[in-house]
Amino acid sequence: MTIQELCSALSSGRLDERFRELYGSGEREYLRQRARYLSAAEHFSRLCPECEDVRVFSAPGRTEIGGNHTDHQHGCVLAAAIDLDVIALVDFTNDGFIRVYSESHEPCEVDLSDLAMRESERGTSNALIRGIAAQFADMGVETGGFTAYTTSDVLSGSGLSSSAAFENLIGTIIDLGYNGGRVGAVETAKIGQFAETQYFGKASGLMDQTVSAVGGFVAIDFADPSAPAVTPVRFDFKGAGYSLCITDTKGSHADLVDEYSAIPAEMKSVAAFFGADCLRDVDEDEFYARLPELRGRCSDRAILRTAHFFAESERAVLEAEALAGGDLEEFFRLVNESGTSSAELLQNLVPAGMTDRQELPLAIMLSKRALGSCGAVRVHGGGFAGTIQAFVPTYLAESYAAEMDRVFGLGACRILSIRPVGGTEIVL
Repeated sequence: MTIQELCSALSSGRLDERFRELYGSGEREYLRQRARYLSAAEHFSRLCPECEDVRVFSAPGRTEIGGNHTDHQHGCVLAAAIDLDVIALVDFTNDGFIRVYSESHEPCEVDLSDLAMRESERGTSNALIRGIAAQFADMGVETGGFTAYTTSDVLSGSGLSSSAAFENLIGTIIDLGYNGGRVGAVETAKIGQFAETQYFGKASGLMDQTVSAVGGFVAIDFADPSAPAVTPVRFDFKGAGYSLCITDTKGSHADLVDEYSAIPAEMKSVAAFFGADCLRDVDEDEFYARLPELRGRCSDRAILRTAHFFAESERAVLEAEALAGGDLEEFFRLVNESGTSSAELLQNLVPAGMTDRQELPLAIMLSKRALGSCGAVRVHGGGFAGTIQAFVPTYLAESYAAEMDRVFGLGACRILSIRPVGGTEIVL
């Protein structure tokens, strides 16, 4: 479609039904998305004034419901795609370059004739794009290049995995644009993880990319990371009278790479003691039986983090079962238990040595005070800075969000819904 046809469809509301699927219902939300897409169309038209066939893609952020730091040890998680996403308007150029422009980041340009890893690109969006393109090329997919304008409401550092949403967006554009979608969601997720781990230089499990790619509420078993078992879980929080609230505590993620990387590294050090590559292959009973011997080889923190893994991976399975059975009381009990384990065993609420700024414990304390015996709260995502997650009775959601905003700043708390689809193309 032309840019004029896209703008006409947006203005007339012809995309509202599609927006309902991606962003939930409500006239206010439709108006917000129309304005957002129209703004993106205006920026795109300046970049590609001669484009005669603009295509539109979207990839969601994700929320981790259960399984904090279990995926990189081949454990189990429960997660869901959310109604915050990154979108792209795309002109397929077939000139051998991928160019990505954004309202909030520096432009990216990758020459598809040179997809070798570059140390100078570590930690940049260019590295992610190059790594994704390299994996598709290795699979025999001709990418051909494109120019894209992107805009995201999955804020960087929010704990909702803006990086996985971006990786999935780029992978979806290549797969649908040049491969007819034959690679599919799960493989696209693995490609994104490869790019983040190998090219970008950040240790990453596969949960974030899988949820963003697949969409909906999913239980994932990573026993075989090359073929994770993805099981949809049907549950309607809104219908049950609860809202999912994510609060960005505005803690800085600067200089936290070592903190994040230490968690899988320490868990793997314990696995190595038992001759295994990951904790999924370690017998839990043997782990506890050999603790005296293990303490001479691994740090106490590594041991505590391993204890968290064993319980948390099982908890994610039990949480999925509780939701599938409609047992909210048990689900909330498990979520609160997960939060306690993350704080005491995993120890990912406060960076080592930090005493003056402890945003996550502060937000959790305030949440428990506001919720009383209702709902549940726990750290969200990687931890150390960023976000917490709370399940709040709908009648309290607005007042809860207002209290979080009062302490952490206007707009810190978002009331979210679960998005049923992952990376996708939006067509008329």
